[in-house]
Amino acid sequence: MSVRIVTDSTCDLPQSVVDDLNIQVVPLYIHIGTEEYLDGIDISREEFYQGLSGYKEHPTTAAPGIDAFLRLYEGLAAEGATGVLSLHISETLSNVVNVARLAAQRMTAVPVTVIDSGQLSLGLGLLACAAAEVATAGGSMDDVVAKVQELMPRTYTFAALSTVEFLRRSGRLTQFQSGLATLLRILPLLKMNKGVAEMEKVRTRTKSLQRLLTLVSDLGPLRTLAMVHTNAPQEAAALHQQALHLIPPGTEPMYAQVTPVIGAHIGPGAVGFVAIQEA
Repeated sequence: MSVRIVTDSTCDLPQSVVDDLNIQVVPLYIHIGTEEYLDGIDISREEFYQGLSGYKEHPTTAAPGIDAFLRLYEGLAAEGATGVLSLHISETLSNVVNVARLAAQRMTAVPVTVIDSGQLSLGLGLLACAAAEVATAGGSMDDVVAKVQELMPRTYTFAALSTVEFLRRSGRLTQFQSGLATLLRILPLLKMNKGVAEMEKVRTRTKSLQRLLTLVSDLGPLRTLAMVHTNAPQEAAALHQQALHLIPPGTEPMYAQVTPVIGAHIGPGAVGFVAIQEA
């Protein structure tokens, strides 16, 4: 019996990693027109991005319901879990963690600890991996929670967008703001740390990619570096080559195609890094 780890589909972890570490992933919902899809189950990331530009109605997203969490928590208890750590996308970006909290309050079979990661994408995913590694090694709930809380303040996500069009479509920018940004060749650079999402405005794609490298370099020695992208594997690979000097020795960066739940807002062509600083 052991502590089990639950996260959500915004974690962007490859299935092989999820399987190896025995992490449970609750999918979010993606709505395209009148159709509803479970993220990563009913529609693949490749299918979503191939159709994104041509959808007649802009996709919307939704958190899973309380029952989805309850079924998963109860199933883990039935398998012999002594406790569950449920770790989720920042509540500044989604309501998922609040739904998980409501489900945890209803659990009686085993204790469920819910944590807002303050992150998204592989920022969440890498924290879930660290938690699972401690749990797999036989750590207690206190040990698992301590590891996550230790790493959270040192975890950063940076992403350079290739367009402002999808921020406009999702309501993050007005028509005027997006038109002005396009005219001035301004591209958003997104930053996330400790639940705070910020946006820098950088002129030209070349400068935004250079800014990504500078942001990661300024963090100093790293424990982990990972690559994320929205349907831009070649550009992510090129950025990887430029960042070879930043990769911690003896490690290989994890790559992730960003979930449609996030991609619907930032659009295709985004590339970025997730980094965890050394202590």
